[in-house]
Amino acid sequence: MASAPEHAGQAAAEHGSGIHVVLKAEELFSVWGFPITNSLIMTWMVMALMIVFAILFRRQIAMVPGKLQAGIEMLFQGVLDYMAETLESEKLARKFFPLIMTIFLFVLVANELAFLPGVGSILFNDIPFLRPPSADLNMTLALAFISFLTIEITGATVLGFFKYAGKYVNFRSPVDFAVGLIELVSNVGRLISFSFRLFGNVFAGEVMIIVAMFFVAYLAPIPLIAFEVFVGFIQAVVFAMLTLFFIKLAIMEPHGDEAH
Repeated sequence: MASAPEHAGQAAAEHGSGIHVVLKAEELFSVWGFPITNSLIMTWMVMALMIVFAILFRRQIAMVPGKLQAGIEMLFQGVLDYMAETLESEKLARKFFPLIMTIFLFVLVANELAFLPGVGSILFNDIPFLRPPSADLNMTLALAFISFLTIEITGATVLGFFKYAGKYVNFRSPVDFAVGLIELVSNVGRLISFSFRLFGNVFAGEVMIIVAMFFVAYLAPIPLIAFEVFVGFIQAVVFAMLTLFFIKLAIMEPHGDEAH
């Protein structure tokens, strides 16, 4: 059974047509004027899959853990310990653990499900019914907004609004003022780097596999697909880790206060 990129490449190769790449998610239908896109459908599927797994896993939790429970507990405890070490606070680590772990698991599942048979090959009104969520800039931008707002609210809450704002608006000297503006621009730029990094890597990987399928239908895509599976995992780690590191930077004392 062929996955989405494989199907697209085989279809193009068999019919002699050119490679067709659509940058934005396609609208399947609308509900009360709200567009339902193929990437939104798959996003709901990923969410439903994670919720069902969480419910089933919760029912199987026992005092004497099995292999699956023991493995998940080791993973979660390792992540929690690393977060506590990074944030230098067990309390903050426990507070942000659900967010960081949810981001990682959601991006990971969304990326890896893109290689299942039917993704991109099942059509609805001549439009692929399913599209990988990370290949839609709207989804990656939404995740970026969640991370960005969490980082900013955390910094203002932990340090206080005025002290946190002092990192970006500093009138102590012209140099401090310029550095603050640079940090402000860099901070806002995280929205772009967060969203485009994930979108660009996943979308480019899909296009690369489609191109490979167009020219060499059965040999070249195999190692590329294996590589993209690994890239999907790495992108999930990177997104979650950057969110954690930027939270750490947000709660750090301003440079001037550290000197005192």
